[in-house]
Amino acid sequence: MKVAVIGAGIGGLAAVAALRRRGIEAEVVEQARALGEIGAGISLASNGWRLLERLGLLAQIEQVGSHLDQGYFQLREDGSFISTLREPGAAWDRRVFGVHRADLIEVLASALPDSAIHTGHRLLDLEQDDSGVRLRFENGETARADVVIGADGIHSVVRRHVVGEVAAPRSSGTAAYRALVPVTGAEDWEWGTSKMWIGPGKHFLVYPIRADRLINIVAVVPAHGGERDSWTAPGDPAQLAAEFTGWDPVVTGLIERVTDTFQWGLFDRPPLASWTSGRLALLGDAAHAMLPHLGQGGSQTIEDAFALAAALEGSSVADAPEALAQYQSLRLERANAVQLASLEAGHLYDSVVEEEYDARDERIRKMAPFYGWLASHDADSLVAPPLAPSR
Repeated sequence: MKVAVIGAGIGGLAAVAALRRRGIEAEVVEQARALGEIGAGISLASNGWRLLERLGLLAQIEQVGSHLDQGYFQLREDGSFISTLREPGAAWDRRVFGVHRADLIEVLASALPDSAIHTGHRLLDLEQDDSGVRLRFENGETARADVVIGADGIHSVVRRHVVGEVAAPRSSGTAAYRALVPVTGAEDWEWGTSKMWIGPGKHFLVYPIRADRLINIVAVVPAHGGERDSWTAPGDPAQLAAEFTGWDPVVTGLIERVTDTFQWGLFDRPPLASWTSGRLALLGDAAHAMLPHLGQGGSQTIEDAFALAAALEGSSVADAPEALAQYQSLRLERANAVQLASLEAGHLYDSVVEEEYDARDERIRKMAPFYGWLASHDADSLVAPPLAPSR
């Protein structure tokens, strides 16, 4: 069986590595002329990195990431305590890493031979029949594969062929300022922790990345209209500062050190009822584009990759559609639950009714079992995950 994966982001590279680990011929095609990803930090939870450990990549992740093993704290805008959704001193296998996206892309690419990665290939169209799928690229090249996986993001080309016409991504009504602050000394942060300050209509998330050499900031504010779904749209540090005037001095002190920022409109898509069509399947943001409020986008994508490989192992070319249907049965319900929970978490964090803050804080404290459910699943098998706990 020959599998073509469209898109060499986190999900696409992880999928090819997971497939090849199970003896399946797989290659990835990417529209950019070179690998790499503009962006900032992401959190890599244990349900993601434990899978990458099976590719022999944990040592590299430990080297490029920051260890967030001293707790994940939620605070009000003045710094007063709300909750700890990840307790300090968590078990080794429940650790979380703060990583730069570009570093994670490099680590994943290192698991593949150069011959498995094809850059400069923008997919224009595809056609499938009983014997396979024909791919046509903007550079004039064509290719055939037995299975095609769309790991090509929220604006996926493959998705159109799986679910038909696709509406534009929906705005959450919020936008995120993203910034990186260089570390200058040991007093810059409470190392090993991630913290989120939650105030009226906005929140401010901070954790270190790149082995504690950078502090990653994600500041979510109401959208004013016109924000783009882009990692590279410039933001204004002065406007960022104005959004958080009067907050905890730790927040304002970090903002004072921001020299460059990007403003990212936060968009998602409604959950899908199906991810597959014949020899086509979706993965990652193409299947379940979610808001970033649970820090699970990357880990859920990696789960997709390993469940896909488990479902396809041992399948014949003729049986590929049935194997893809099994992949969907392993992943769709769990990923859709996380997608919905991410949306609800954003609404909860960005409540603007001050009289409801005590109730909001209590609901945040009750999210701990859901985080435990996220961390406990092993997607590297044909075992369906348990149902999500109520939130």
